[in-house]
Amino acid sequence: MRRARQSLRRADVGVLVLCAALVMTSLAAVGPQGRRRARKAVCLSNLRQWGGIFDSYIQQNGGHFFTGSPGSPGYWWPRELDDEHKNWKQMKIWFCPEADRPQMDENGTYRNNVPTFAAWGIFQGVDLGPYGLTGSYSINGYTIDIPESRYYEGGVPSLDGWRDFGSIAHAEEVPLFVDALRFDLWPRETDPPAASEPAAWSSNHMARCAINRHDGAVNCLFLDGSARKVGLKELWTLKWHRSFNTEGPWTRAGGVESADWPQWMRGFRDY
Repeated sequence: MRRARQSLRRADVGVLVLCAALVMTSLAAVGPQGRRRARKAVCLSNLRQWGGIFDSYIQQNGGHFFTGSPGSPGYWWPRELDDEHKNWKQMKIWFCPEADRPQMDENGTYRNNVPTFAAWGIFQGVDLGPYGLTGSYSINGYTIDIPESRYYEGGVPSLDGWRDFGSIAHAEEVPLFVDALRFDLWPRETDPPAASEPAAWSSNHMARCAINRHDGAVNCLFLDGSARKVGLKELWTLKWHRSFNTEGPWTRAGGVESADWPQWMRGFRDY
């Protein structure tokens, strides 16, 4: 995130907010394809703004990130956000424009007729803000700074995580914040994709971000502060943690074949 410290100052974040607002106000003037492109641009702008917010936390914490709830493998990192950043009714950057309606109401009841890829939440609980917590993005759980003696979800040791952001080579390959159906993810190279798009809600960690939100892709913020579109199958080639096998069984290098993918993903680009 060091480059982000130079490029995502407070003034720059203000410019991103203004640009996103201008894009959204122009949506009615373009056709369906143009609206999809505009929503992608707003989503990327949201992620870049989160990059600036996260960078400020890192600077205040000696190069380290959030720790999550005490005694846990990094759960509930949003509790450590400042109150202003938990307020999703004002912080619209919690939402990708393709997924801006929570799957639950403020009482925790699942809504009827919610789109397949709605926003997650609204989760209620201590230190989750005045209206609970909801959004469309997820943190890479392996960036959370848990103690050396602990393990992340799935059995990955903490030393394989990205606990110190000041000493990471190829940070442009490490996801930080990504389109997803949960606010935290611990992907594994062996995680299969969801059998169908709706099944992603109840699937494993990788399946919860391998969602067709942007024409065969999702948007992702990386540890170097950059944000870009990532193909759904490309997700298995990113460096989620230090020992993550980027040539695992769901990659071309690992031998995956077209027939191995569920039908809804077979037409997407291979990686």
